[in-house]
Parts: sequence; C-alpha cells; structure tokens
Amino acid sequence: METSNTPKTRWHRLLGTLLEKLLSPVGVTVSTEVPIMGNPPQADILLLKRAPGPWTELQRSRLPDGIRDSQANVILLEFKYTESLSADALRQTLCYDHFYRQTQQSSDQDLQTVLLLAKQPHAETLAKFGYEKTPQVGVYRDSHWLLNTIPILSLNELPNEPHNAWVKCFASHRAEKRKAFNLLRQLDWQVLTTELEWYLAGLWQHFNKGDNMSANLELTPEQVTEIGKFWGPIYLSKLSVEERLAGLSSEERLVGLKPEEVLSYFKPEALLKELSLEELEAYLQQLKRNHSSSKTH
Repeated sequence: METSNTPKTRWHRLLGTLLEKLLSPVGVTVSTEVPIMGNPPQADILLLKRAPGPWTELQRSRLPDGIRDSQANVILLEFKYTESLSADALRQTLCYDHFYRQTQQSSDQDLQTVLLLAKQPHAETLAKFGYEKTPQVGVYRDSHWLLNTIPILSLNELPNEPHNAWVKCFASHRAEKRKAFNLLRQLDWQVLTTELEWYLAGLWQHFNKGDNMSANLELTPEQVTEIGKFWGPIYLSKLSVEERLAGLSSEERLVGLKPEEVLSYFKPEALLKELSLEELEAYLQQLKRNHSSSKTH
C-alpha cells in the first residue's frame, strides 16, 4: 500500500480497470481496493470472482498462466508494479490472504491468492524465500507450508501468448510491454470493445512516452481512457491497411459496402475464370429458372 503523502499512480487500479473491461463480459467480477477485515483500511489488491464451477474456455482465454488453471472461485491478486520481491511484499500478501479468508470464511479450495510482479525477481531472491520454477514459464511456487498456496507471477517472464498479453502490458521491461501490445493488436476485434480499445491505446501512449516506474505522478483509469480517446484515432491513422484489417473476417471487411462497390474492383472475365464449366452451366440454368418464374408472376 502507498505510504507517502505524495499522490502516486495506483497501478493496481489501472490493472484492475483493464481486467474489469476484459473479464466482466465473460462473467468474472473484478473489484479493486477490497476490504479484508471487519473495519480495515482498504487493501491495494484486486479480486476476481466467478460462479462456482470450472473456468469457461472464453474466460481461460483472457486469464494468464498461474490463474487460468486455478480451481478456486475467488482470485485475490496482490500487484507490485514499482516494488521488487521482498520479505515485506510476501508478509503483506500473506496478511491479505489470511484476513480475507478469515473474514469471508473461505477454504483453501475457494480462494487463490497470487502475487503479481512487474519487476522480474532475481534468482537469489527467489531462492532465499524458497520459490522455484514450475513447468509454466514465469510462474513460481514455494514448497514451504507457509507460502505454498501463494504462487508468484513474473510478468516479464510469462510467454508472449494472447492469454498472457493483457497482464504483460504492465511488465517492467519495455520490450515485453511492446510485444504484449503488438500481440493484442492482432486479436479478434470482437474481444476489443470500444472502451477496451480506448483504454489500451491510453496505456500504450503513456508507456510509450517514457514511463518512469517510480514517478510521483497520479494517473487514474479515467485519465488513461481519455488519453486513449484522443490518441487512438491518430495511432490507427498511422497503421498500414494490412495492419488495420488484421483480425477481421472477410464478412467484417465488407460491412457497409454495396455489391457494385465490391465488383468494381474486379473484371468480369477474371471472376469467370475462377468458375468451372459445371459451375457456369449451373449458374446459367438458375438464371433461366428465375427469369421464367418472374414471367409467370
């Protein structure tokens, strides 16, 4: 949690807003600054809730490794954007996990607490706390009983896959950010609602202008969206036609066009060459039947 009196960007809120825009349409509730005790200060954590049962394939496609395979119905995320892995970070995460379980009377099966790190942890620091690599790159687990329920996700190390790209937008390494945003640009546009596009455009513009992770600057989700509204059209205007159409189906590319507008780009003889003799004969027979039918009415 922030301790300085100087206003600072609440990075968990920016991540939470992105996840809320992404996951709410597929039935996952996202909350920020969640109360963890009876009368507590609110904690800088994110809460993902879903209906009992396994994740749907649509939900899994929008969740990163280390979370998408969890069986828990509630995911508690402690997100460290400017801080490195430390004893304090782990103590804080453990406290959130303990008090939330106690307040909500959650079992180990109901709740999964995850520590997200924007900065890549050093190997010696991981070893110091007993965290080891898992078969999933970027996901670390601890065998000690105190920490074995809290995996660590290193955003810089998560593979550059579509389901990881959403959280990798907040990775500390500029190259990893860029790869994540480039990957999201290629996704099916049905995923990218207008609000989500604005938000991603705002984040990209902010990060691309020289993000200083320790800057004492407060940036709100609303400001990010406004930045995206302003810069989004400018950004799109600089893309090539191929880049702007990437991810669209043939039907989506033709929306709003009249048949004659499409046919004007093709010579009749070129279209006819694509048809077999049988297809041409069948088409002519259909035209004759349609003509005869129209005469009788």
